[in-house]
Amino acid sequence: MADPAAASPKPLSSESLTVFFPVFNDENTIRQVTYKAIDACASLVDDYEVIIVNDGSPDNSGQIADELAEENERVSVIHHETNQGYGAAIRSGLAASTKQWICFTDGDDEYDLHDLAKLWRLRVHYPLVITFRFVRRYSSSRIVISRIYNIVLRRLFRTSYRDISTGLRLVDRDVIRRLTLDSTSPFIGAEITIKTMLMGYPVGELGIQTFPREFGRGSATSLRNIALTISDMLRTRRAIFSENYGLPEAGARAIDLRQDSARTTSQFPKSGTR
Repeated sequence: MADPAAASPKPLSSESLTVFFPVFNDENTIRQVTYKAIDACASLVDDYEVIIVNDGSPDNSGQIADELAEENERVSVIHHETNQGYGAAIRSGLAASTKQWICFTDGDDEYDLHDLAKLWRLRVHYPLVITFRFVRRYSSSRIVISRIYNIVLRRLFRTSYRDISTGLRLVDRDVIRRLTLDSTSPFIGAEITIKTMLMGYPVGELGIQTFPREFGRGSATSLRNIALTISDMLRTRRAIFSENYGLPEAGARAIDLRQDSARTTSQFPKSGTR
């Protein structure tokens, strides 16, 4: 006889969850990604929302997103009047998220949102969980670009992450509130991870598979996006390795040192003074 407990549904978490994704020329995949997001959320929590960020897409992505929002009250849409870039779309989604945990992915359906359940289990250990692709199902040129990119990032920022910009991750909203993000390019994923690490938070890594696009071509490895990514990468490196990065406010360290020096002098006067 079957165990009744084994057949009972898994209790949902009392925590809350946002899933969002940007779309640009993704009219053929936006519906299935939205449905997967709803299904993944509903299997984990009672309190969730799905946000679609239309980054000025020239196709019907924006119209379809509005239709999806009309069909389901859990779905909402952000529209950029013009294309602002992948990083800007991610920042808009983060700013609009209202739930405690935030998962974001891409709108081209290369990532299986049912993997969110694996990330969700790790949230008790890590406020940020990123993913790395242990099976890469796309062109050899893109694989080479991705590997070179990750090698450069590891050396520039002294990290050991295997695939820092993979487009599926889960983050605690409290962490995002403490980050100052500037990237408008695909570098945004690396910027979030590196700055989270520098604040002392542990970052978890989870291996996943990715799937080839069924429609169109990805733009992350276009010459324009590569140039923008390099620009964001170098600007972020200059900021992180500057003298003032991470200080409570400009000059705070110098003020504290002067105060410490004054206290030391008052407690231990110079030899020969009375």
